[in-house]
Amino acid sequence: MLTTQEIQALLTDLESDRVERTTSTSNTDKFAEAICAFANDYPNHRKPGYLLIGVRDDGAIDGLQVTDLLLRNLAGIRADGNVLPPPAMSVAKFSLPGGDVAVVEVMPSSVPPVRYKGKVYLRVGPRKAFANEQEERVLSERRSALVSTFDIHPVREAAVDDLSQRLFDDYRASTVNPDVIAANHRSTEEKYASLRCFDLIAHCPTVAGILLFGKNPRYFLPGAYVQFIRFPGTTMTERPIDQKEIDGDLRTVVEALRGRIDAHNAVALGEGAGFRDRPRSAYPEWALRELLLNAVMHRDYASTSPIRFYWFSDRIEVQNPGGLYGTVTRDTLTRRNAYRNPVLAEALKAMDYVNKFGYGLQRAEQLMQDGGHPPLEFEIDDRVFAVTVRAHQP
Repeated sequence: MLTTQEIQALLTDLESDRVERTTSTSNTDKFAEAICAFANDYPNHRKPGYLLIGVRDDGAIDGLQVTDLLLRNLAGIRADGNVLPPPAMSVAKFSLPGGDVAVVEVMPSSVPPVRYKGKVYLRVGPRKAFANEQEERVLSERRSALVSTFDIHPVREAAVDDLSQRLFDDYRASTVNPDVIAANHRSTEEKYASLRCFDLIAHCPTVAGILLFGKNPRYFLPGAYVQFIRFPGTTMTERPIDQKEIDGDLRTVVEALRGRIDAHNAVALGEGAGFRDRPRSAYPEWALRELLLNAVMHRDYASTSPIRFYWFSDRIEVQNPGGLYGTVTRDTLTRRNAYRNPVLAEALKAMDYVNKFGYGLQRAEQLMQDGGHPPLEFEIDDRVFAVTVRAHQP
C-alpha cells in the first residue's frame, strides 16, 4: 500500500491511467468497474492501480469522513463474486489535510480478462471503457505469458474437439453479459479463450477448459476424480458398503458426489409427528458440501492422486492432493484465502455452488459447532490437505 506522500503525489497526477478519483461513497458499480479495469491492466504497466474515494476530479480533497462500514464494503467487492476471477486488492484509510481518503490498491491480474457482471472493463487513458473483441484477445494472449497457476496451463495433447460445446455454451450464458454474447463475432477458440479455457498461443485447451468442459477429463488429467468409499465401521479393514470413482466434467463430479453424500447422510432418525420417525441428517448438509467444494476448488490437479472422500461410522475424512497455497498458513486457514485454481473458483461461483469467496471452511466450522459436533480436525503437509469431520457427540 502507498505511503501518505505517495497518495498526495497521485492527487496531482490528473492524467494517470492508474488512478481513478470519486467523491461517491455508495456507487458500488463504479467502484467495481474501476477495480476490474485496474486488474486487467490493459496498458500492461504491471503496476497496481488506485481507486481514491473522497477525491474530486481535480485532485482536491472532498472533506470525506471514511467509516469502517465504507472500508468493509470496499473490501467486500473482492469476495462477492461479481468481479471474476477475484482480484488481488487491499483497502486502507488515509487522513489528509482537508479530509479522509479511502484507497483501494488493485494488483494486475495474472489471469485476464477479468469481468464485472460479465463485462470486461479497461482503462483508456484516464477513463474506463468496455473491451472490444480485439482488446479481449490481447488480454487472452497476454495471459499465456503470465501463466502462474496450473489451471490455466495449456494441455498440449488436447484439441478444441475434446471440449463439449454444449457445456461451454451453458456456462458462458451464466458468465458473460448477454449483450456481449449477442454482439459476438469471435471464433470458437476465441470464445473459449475469453474465459481462460483455451490457450491461443499454444492453440489448445487449458487445464481449466478440460476440467470444466472436457468430454473425458481423466484421460488428460489422471487424478481428476473423486474416490468415494462408505465403510460400515471405523476402519478400512471392513468391506465397503458403497464405493465409486466419480469423474467427468466439474459439474458432473460435484453433482454426483453431492447425491451420494445426501443419500448416506439422511440415515439418522428423529421424532416426527403422529408417532412417526423422520429422517435427520447425521452431519450438517451444507458443512459437507462446503468441504467438498473446498477440495475440488483447491486441490493440486497436477497430481495423479484423487480427492478421497472416506465415510466411516464415526467420522468423515476428506483428503485432497496439495498442501496450503500462497499466503495461507495453519494459523490463517479459516481467515485468509489464496487460489491455486482461480479459474475453477470463478466457475464454481458462476455455477452458483459458491456464494462468496473465502468463507467455505469458516462456514463449515460454524455449522459443525451449531450442530453440536466436535471441531474440524486438519492434517496438512506440503503434499496433502486433509480434514476430519467427527460425528455428533451426545
